[in-house]
Amino acid sequence: MTELDELYQATIVDHDRAPRHAGALADATHEATVDNPLCGDVVTVHARLAGDTLADLRCEARGCALSRAAASIMTTRVLGQPISEARALAATFEHFIKSAPDAAAPDELGELAAFAGVRKFRARRMCALLAFRALLASFDRPR
Repeated sequence: MTELDELYQATIVDHDRAPRHAGALADATHEATVDNPLCGDVVTVHARLAGDTLADLRCEARGCALSRAAASIMTTRVLGQPISEARALAATFEHFIKSAPDAAAPDELGELAAFAGVRKFRARRMCALLAFRALLASFDRPR
């Protein structure tokens, strides 16, 4: 395992064991749940929008370490950002996850680059993408 692989692995383990912004959000204005029927992972996003900004955000992720860590990292990256930036990051991340395993990670991904390894395993890609798909769905589902 390379040093970079070890760093990525440590990032995923850290966010899985100590998820950021986890749980429900009592004053959520938007909410969506997305699941992966192939493996049973389920991610629910609770968002409070203030105008076009993600003022508060929480995730409930049940399933594998990849889906839980992706939800945690996603919340840290988009909280406080305009919806347009969250959409752009979601598109960049999805493109990255679907790219060739040796393709470079865009700088704007930050810790999301930790999911580079899932590109080698088609069945694991959805685990990494669930949180962003739930976030995007929540924008269309006011509570």
